[in-house]
Amino acid sequence: MSKKSMIERELKREKTVKRYDAKRAELKSIIADTSVDDEARWDAAMKLQKLPRNSAPVRLRNRCNLTGRPRANLRKFGVSRNMLRLYAMFGQVPGLRKSSW
Repeated sequence: MSKKSMIERELKREKTVKRYDAKRAELKSIIADTSVDDEARWDAAMKLQKLPRNSAPVRLRNRCNLTGRPRANLRKFGVSRNMLRLYAMFGQVPGLRKSSW
């Protein structure tokens, strides 16, 4: 299980990303639009740089919903490989069985 502070930090980042999502999209569209004059594009780029670092979606990290483990997460199930194996063995994941041959 990961530290509570890391899990809380990740939740804080998710809130920040949601808060600044519309503003980031608007600034990026201005920067990408070549019909806008260079001055306005430059200003938009500077405003984008002034936004908090944690407002960038790139800084989000997928974590296990049960343990907070940052690695080996299966996106489809939202849990790490360890927890998926454990729950699959107890038959708690519908449609999933441990294979054996």
